[in-house]
Amino acid sequence: MLWVKALHIVFVASWFAGLFYLPRIFVNLAMETDAAATTRLLLMARKLYRFMTMLAIPALLLGLWLWLGYGIGKGPGNGWLHAKLAIVVLLIGYHHACGSLLKKFENGRNARSHAWYRWFNEVPVLGLLAVTILVVVKPF
Repeated sequence: MLWVKALHIVFVASWFAGLFYLPRIFVNLAMETDAAATTRLLLMARKLYRFMTMLAIPALLLGLWLWLGYGIGKGPGNGWLHAKLAIVVLLIGYHHACGSLLKKFENGRNARSHAWYRWFNEVPVLGLLAVTILVVVKPF
């Protein structure tokens, strides 16, 4: 079980690196006026989105293995896991929202400012903070 847990943490941390950095690329794309720089940023964003998706899949599968295979979070007094799973679902939605925003940039249809993307970039920080507190403290 400890190997599964360790790998889960590694893949989650790696996935979050992408969730933190991709919106930062969006900030730069929203400010960019040079076509060559925009092309370069879009290439970076596409590759990062693909890579972070490949990292998210094992993170989620390993988490399911811990929950369903080893029973982590099952039984009374484990309400923290239900809250964590709700946040994970929201983070998966955030991941897909990043993909949708990337497609808008690729199609030249971005309608949001760089300031909006700066705020959007803070969402995974709050998610990581909440999940970490739930997993470590287990408040309920």
